Amino acid sequence: MHILKVFFGVVGNATALFLFLAPIITFKRIIQKRSTEQFSGIPYVMTLLNCLLSAWYGLPFVSPNNILVSTINGTGAAIEAIYVLIFIIFAPKREKFKILGLFTFVLAIFSTVALVSVFALHSKGRKLFCGLAATVFSIIMYGSPLAIMSTVIRTKSVEFMPFFLSLFSFLCGTSWFIFGLLGHDPFVALPNGFGSGLGALQLVLYFIYRDSKGSTGSIKKPSSSSTAATADESMEMGVAKPHQSK
Repeated sequence: MHILKVFFGVVGNATALFLFLAPIITFKRIIQKRSTEQFSGIPYVMTLLNCLLSAWYGLPFVSPNNILVSTINGTGAAIEAIYVLIFIIFAPKREKFKILGLFTFVLAIFSTVALVSVFALHSKGRKLFCGLAATVFSIIMYGSPLAIMSTVIRTKSVEFMPFFLSLFSFLCGTSWFIFGLLGHDPFVALPNGFGSGLGALQLVLYFIYRDSKGSTGSIKKPSSSSTAATADESMEMGVAKPHQSK
């Protein structure tokens, strides 16, 4: 049983790492253009919060036998922090202050959870408090693809929902779901079971609409440059949105 748990934890680490590195395409474009264009920085800040809370939850003095949860989420937090800093550097003034404010809010939430869990709670109370916080924001992060799924259904096109991103979202959620079940840990199993289900729905939608040309008559066709921006943005941790004309 322990070997199986470690196996699924390692698979979960590998698939999650792919998801964390996927936005490199977007940030390469941002650095080259020295502009964040129409990209949103919110998904990266919220994913950073999720990673911080999950990494904290996986620490031995909070949740024993969950070190693999800490390793990947600690790595993810470092990666997301880099993304957020790059976004702040190249964002327009108004967007810069918005993301800075949200970033400060995220650090405040994490600091509060960490300090309360260390100084006010012990043993099972600490695990329950940190587990609930991590679960809530994990579900929020996994729920982000709902917007693109509705777009796929409306347009009957998978243009904005990359197959491999959907596949790895499913594999990541499933791996951690099984890891949580084997470890009898609802705070790992619940949010990742939710993520696994959404990943499966994305794959079903992909195979339903993969050969469809979509309802192009009702959607304004973007220019080639904005199409490229949209393609890059569709790699944002499963968060994608069609280009909207200014």
